Amino acid sequence: MRILVVNDDSVSATQLIPLVKWCQKLGQVTVCVPEFEQSGKSHGIELHKPFRAKKRELVPGVTCWVVDSTPADCVRFAVLGQKMEFDLVISGINRGYNMGTDILYSGTVAGLSEAGILNIPAIALSTSYDVEIYEQSVQYLDMVWDYIQERKLLQKHSLYNINIPPKPQGFKITCQGGPYYSDDFDHQGDDLYMPRGLLVYENRNDLTLDTDAVHAGYVSVMPVTVKKTDMEIYRLLTQEQPE
Repeated sequence: MRILVVNDDSVSATQLIPLVKWCQKLGQVTVCVPEFEQSGKSHGIELHKPFRAKKRELVPGVTCWVVDSTPADCVRFAVLGQKMEFDLVISGINRGYNMGTDILYSGTVAGLSEAGILNIPAIALSTSYDVEIYEQSVQYLDMVWDYIQERKLLQKHSLYNINIPPKPQGFKITCQGGPYYSDDFDHQGDDLYMPRGLLVYENRNDLTLDTDAVHAGYVSVMPVTVKKTDMEIYRLLTQEQPE
């Protein structure tokens, strides 16, 4: 299996090397990650100026590109720029959950989505922002991969957003929950404002939602799509449309 590893926490992310070494058990690994942190940059790509991409020694035997742009551009650069072919893209492991409406901001999920646009199966992996939990997350990847294989998930669908809680007690197939974080903006003086994250999550105890499942101690496995069309409304409107 040919695997591309991307993230939005940059080449300096402490769990990048452990993830790459774990992926080597599955096949041939290539890394293409941002030079600097790109959290919250969503699916942005660079269109108007060149960006720097250079090789760096990361893990012996693994080609690693470091790109001065976004996670989506990392996938694009590897596939479109370097003409490389992959069987799977793994985006993460992100320090901080990517669930609910926050997936719209997530650079980690954007790495998955760009793979989907390029017709490559992909999974995004995220866990708690807590340093200790983040650093323990790799130990659960065998369990996550076994679940994917046993359920034949990648044969049934190609894109999954996965969030791993501390000490997971099982798995739940989930759908997208509601808002998890919001922001206030603190005036720093002059014309400067600093966003300040606020937790706005409300637990409904609904284990079909990614947010609630993770807080109940389950690994959330959410099938996602890059399509934005609301098909239910589309069908309604086309039925009402005059011939």
